[in-house]
Amino acid sequence: MSWSIKLFTLGGTAVRMHLTFLLLVAWIAVIEWQHGSPQDAARGVLFILVLFACVVLHEFGHIWAARRYGIRTPDVTLLPIGGVASMERMPEKPTQEIAVALAGPAVNAAIAFVILLVLRLDASQLSFGAVQGSFLGQIAAANLVLLIFNLIPAFPMDGGRVLRGILAIWLGFGRATQVAARIGQGLAIVLAAVGLMGNPLLVLIAIFIFAAAGGEARYVKLRELARGRAVTDAMIAPTEGLSVMATAEDAAALLARSAQRVVPVIDGAGHLRGVVLREKALGAVKQNRGATPVLELMASHVPTIPQSAGLETAIPLLFASRARCIGVVDDVGRFVGYLTPESIGERLAVRLGPEKRSSGWLRG
Repeated sequence: MSWSIKLFTLGGTAVRMHLTFLLLVAWIAVIEWQHGSPQDAARGVLFILVLFACVVLHEFGHIWAARRYGIRTPDVTLLPIGGVASMERMPEKPTQEIAVALAGPAVNAAIAFVILLVLRLDASQLSFGAVQGSFLGQIAAANLVLLIFNLIPAFPMDGGRVLRGILAIWLGFGRATQVAARIGQGLAIVLAAVGLMGNPLLVLIAIFIFAAAGGEARYVKLRELARGRAVTDAMIAPTEGLSVMATAEDAAALLARSAQRVVPVIDGAGHLRGVVLREKALGAVKQNRGATPVLELMASHVPTIPQSAGLETAIPLLFASRARCIGVVDDVGRFVGYLTPESIGERLAVRLGPEKRSSGWLRG
């Protein structure tokens, strides 16, 4: 994830902090200082740091559970609204997904339980005076809130993933994802409405849930479309590309006479050097930078896949690509075409025929 810095690595998973997390810490410090003292500000910052340490443990609950099913997690990123673990994939067996989803909240429950034992309290006392002067009591209460909040069935939160796992037993993985995503987006709208009454953090969480639910639904839909098909079934073979000596003006001219959304940049050996996105090229021309070399405009870290590969293997690469496309190469590494989410959706929809399209199977 961009705008993030690596903090440490644990068990092969890099823990990163998004820079916006620092804004949350600063905001907490300012609010506490304004309403109290420097000591209150320090206590508030310490509380948020300890709470997010609990969030990291929550994410590692998911990570360690997923590892039991052979799923690696390259990194986890701390955001102001919580943590996001970037798993290679989610388990598609309903029982496995339910187990992985529940592992995170189980960590919060364990943390709260241990603190309650240390303080010799029961859960009913956490809402009364015991937590007012007890730092550990506040941490225990916060973990119980995280436990309950994460179990809300708003996909792709943990409760929503449990819901999808249950639905998948009867509906199958693809259809269960669509249903869970719609429920999650509906609950996100409710959260946003509540947040507009005075809690801006709830609004941010609602926006994240709404966007993430839609994104994962599209991802699963493309996986379903791609299953059993070849890369060449959805590949765009551009009629024109750009040389490494081309400029933004050359890219804009090519885009003007073609329907391409991205322009490949090809070296003299026929290898893909990168791609120039339509908005980048047109934006440079509008800013009177038409002479800018495409090498300065292009996204150079574009994944590639052999044209002999199965299309389903391209989907994770495609969604991980910041260039929103992946290149397709022949047996000797020469560029032959590219894939985008739109190309897969549009070309395979045509191949599926009117029955699938009219049934609503392709709608979000």
